[in-house]
Amino acid sequence: MDKRIHPVELGLERWLFASRWLMAPMYLGLTLALAMLMVVFLRELAYYVPQVLTLTADKTILIVLTLIDLTLAANLLLIVLFSGYENFVSKLDTGSSEDRAAWIGTVDFGGLKLKLIASIIAISGIHLLKRFMEIGQQNAEATFGDRELTWLVIIHAVFVVSGVMMALMDWLIALSKKKTYG
Repeated sequence: MDKRIHPVELGLERWLFASRWLMAPMYLGLTLALAMLMVVFLRELAYYVPQVLTLTADKTILIVLTLIDLTLAANLLLIVLFSGYENFVSKLDTGSSEDRAAWIGTVDFGGLKLKLIASIIAISGIHLLKRFMEIGQQNAEATFGDRELTWLVIIHAVFVVSGVMMALMDWLIALSKKKTYG
């Protein structure tokens, strides 16, 4: 049987493979989004640091939760940026850099999916905690009634259930592969 590939098929496959580089501008855009998050983080910090001696404990906790929220969003962005680029475009060549995070190059699409949902759950949980801490405060960022808080809890619960279901699906897939190949 002849193993030669038809020139049209070979050209098409090379073109399809090269099309992965169309994702590169999107990852560059994510680096700009990361810079935007940094600016917002620094703006929040610059606003509250001068007030540190007059802040209440509750307000300080809310500020810290906001900064953690922004940091988690930035971490999530980095995970998507590095993992997505390495999985779908090209391997990152950082040379023999000691600064290279150990997880870079080891997070596959399934791992990326789980890290993504875990980050979303953490961000949602922090946002929900902030809203609960603001209950009854006159100077809260926004006034949330029972209906809005109920929806925040429902949405958070949906994220948690979705995360558990994704983890369960990945576990079942790994289990079936182990039985098939092991």
